[in-house]
Amino acid sequence: MRHDGHGYIRRVAETKRQGSWVVAGVIGAAAGASLAAGRGPAVLAAGAVAGAVVMVAADVVARARQRPNEIPALWSRILAGAALAAPLGWAFAAVTGAGPVVVGLLAGLLTGLLGIRPYKVLLGPVVGLAVGWAMSALWPGVPAAAVAFAVVVAFRGLSALLFREPQVRLLAERAGAGDLPFVVPLAARTGYVGTGYVRELAQALGGEYTAAASDVGIVASLDELAGPGFDPAGVDPLVREFYEHTTRFRLDIVPEWRLWVRPGYLLYRHLVARPLGQANVPMNQRETQRGVVSRVDTITRPDGGVVRGWIRAHADTDEPIYVGIYTTYRRAGQGYVSVGFPLPQASFTATLAPLPRPGGGLVLTSRSDLDQPGHYLTYIDADTEELTSVAVDGFAEQLDVYLSDGRLRADHAFRVFGLPFLVLRYRIERK
Repeated sequence: MRHDGHGYIRRVAETKRQGSWVVAGVIGAAAGASLAAGRGPAVLAAGAVAGAVVMVAADVVARARQRPNEIPALWSRILAGAALAAPLGWAFAAVTGAGPVVVGLLAGLLTGLLGIRPYKVLLGPVVGLAVGWAMSALWPGVPAAAVAFAVVVAFRGLSALLFREPQVRLLAERAGAGDLPFVVPLAARTGYVGTGYVRELAQALGGEYTAAASDVGIVASLDELAGPGFDPAGVDPLVREFYEHTTRFRLDIVPEWRLWVRPGYLLYRHLVARPLGQANVPMNQRETQRGVVSRVDTITRPDGGVVRGWIRAHADTDEPIYVGIYTTYRRAGQGYVSVGFPLPQASFTATLAPLPRPGGGLVLTSRSDLDQPGHYLTYIDADTEELTSVAVDGFAEQLDVYLSDGRLRADHAFRVFGLPFLVLRYRIERK
């Protein structure tokens, strides 16, 4: 059911503010208690109260100064992170008996890993060791909670100075779908996406569902992508046919992972991708030799529009590799491809700009001077259908479809924080 009206939105906003005060108070109380641990019940209670007051006050000030479509100020985020680290540092030392240097190292390692960027991952343990050693030298018997708190403050402050280019930007809060044309606002209604997603979406939209539609493409026409930098007339007929009649072709995938990303991807795959039923890329060619099924499911909306879901899965288990909703749209005389990957109550969208490739090929890229291409992670409110979206600037991809010796080939390259980590090489043959 959809709720409208400014009164409802104000009540939702007020509820969220009150909820944030409660969370801030709990975090502050835990931090204050951990910093005062071992000094008697009275000091412990006073520390908890003081920590709660400080964190609630910080949350109130930060949100009062927060502008629309802006995340809270950096200082408030650093304070919250440090407050979370303090009780964790205390607990680790209490269980293991670790000293300040070890606690500092662990706090720096975890904080660096949360930064995700490789440079931050390397920087974290260095900062942790330095802070832990310095505090142990200057303050004999320094509490482990204080070390963890200081490591987070030092690391986050130094990172802000060294890494100034934001990797994630808040674009909008509680926006309408029309305000964010580069987002595909279609979420999964359950915790598992899977190969049946388009069928479930058709029921929700009230449209006519067609499984494995025949002779259909992931786009209706390449002409929809025309713009100042791209003329569809220059695309080779076979490349055009692949996009407009994708189901006529069979795709064989050869994944090429960089060694540095493999351990992290294996962890993500087992903990996230497989349970989620989405973005479960094969690790090597041996896995793809099990066979990959590619199909396009469609939904014909009551208004005549068509939703196209390109589904790739392992042939023997129907375990999904990708479930993507392909759309095109035009803005300021330029056409774009937007691919939405549904997530539970959210969507990850890749919006790509077309570029010509010598020899009649076509390049779709998220790296562009235009204001639309990029990657967007969007939360979709189930009650209001409003969108809260962030731009994931640290992620980039480029899909290059071309002819080689008269045969269709494609290279799908991905980067994170400017570092290449995966290329999917496709051999495309007629069925």
